[in-house]
Amino acid sequence: MGIKSKIIDEMINREITEGNISGANICILKDNEIFYKKSYGMADIENNIEMKEDTIFRMYSMTKPITAVATMILFEDGIIDLYEPVSKYLDGFKNQKVYEGDKLISVKSEMTIRDLLNMTSGLLYPEDWNKAGLEVRNFYLETREKLIKGEKVNSLEFFNILGSLPLGSHPGERWHYGSSADVLGQLIEVVTGMRLEEFFKERIFKPLGMKDTSFFVPEEKRNRFSKLYTYDEETNKLKPGIFTRIDFNTYREDNPFQLGGEGLVSTINDYAKFASMLLNKGEYNGVRILGKKTVDFMTRNQLDDNQMKTQDWESLRGYGYGNLMRILLDKSKAATNAGIGEYGWDGWPGNYITIDPEDNMIFMYFIQRADTGTSLFTRKLRAVVYSMI
Repeated sequence: MGIKSKIIDEMINREITEGNISGANICILKDNEIFYKKSYGMADIENNIEMKEDTIFRMYSMTKPITAVATMILFEDGIIDLYEPVSKYLDGFKNQKVYEGDKLISVKSEMTIRDLLNMTSGLLYPEDWNKAGLEVRNFYLETREKLIKGEKVNSLEFFNILGSLPLGSHPGERWHYGSSADVLGQLIEVVTGMRLEEFFKERIFKPLGMKDTSFFVPEEKRNRFSKLYTYDEETNKLKPGIFTRIDFNTYREDNPFQLGGEGLVSTINDYAKFASMLLNKGEYNGVRILGKKTVDFMTRNQLDDNQMKTQDWESLRGYGYGNLMRILLDKSKAATNAGIGEYGWDGWPGNYITIDPEDNMIFMYFIQRADTGTSLFTRKLRAVVYSMI
């Protein structure tokens, strides 16, 4: 491991020296043991706070796999069926429309919970620059303005209105990355009668010992909360607190939104427990969260052939998708040395996770640089990691 670990250290330290990231946490687990774990650089450059293993990160889209597990808990409890229409629980999703040219027409089929899990719902993010996407964007901007002004916003009301807006495509027709997981989070709240934080804590976080994972960061933990940076092209330096997206996350308890697609914070230690539970077929430290057969189901590709043709992200070449995660189907197309069936996801600020049943390993790389996702650097780093195990 010596030479390869030095390569990892050199790669990450170079990223810091060149000003691409402020710092990072890396953790590799092999056969349920820590194989390699290290912190690099700074969590907060301006206040001279070093990155540590208990540094709290914004998870953004790495919230999604947790929401998928919460959904599977309800599925196992016999409370929901994945083919149930979303409109059964959220009234605003009845009689949905989609644009055909400039004309609005009725959807061919109702949106299901399964569509939400597989990003085949037709729901858009406000960053989608098409006719339906602009209507969604305007609604998000209006809501953000209300939040800024301190006006009362109700999340259930928000999502019911969102459901009444035009979709980007007919449900089930194509894969499109949008607000499906956020809607799913609201649906979980309706079904359980609990806030998402409360349900996650009761059924996932407390049983797994994830003490730093939440939708908000209390005052006593704020000194461990990493800063979010963006890269300034003019100065070639990192800048804190600059956002390039419409964001409802405040990480404070008074926020009406607990978003199932992007709202959580966590540490690399906490997320390792969650990932280990999935790798071990639903169990961690003697605590069972999901049944083995459910984990087998939720970590398989769920897209049909036509939907696969519409999954066009470069970072997902060779991958399928299902239950809010990527799943490796073709190593040649993906150009990776990862094992077939490897699954996981990433987050907008560059957090990344690989869970690999074939090699019985987990790889996590956490940073906080806006608009990063699965970068070329992360792919290179993952290739080195796989050469070590």
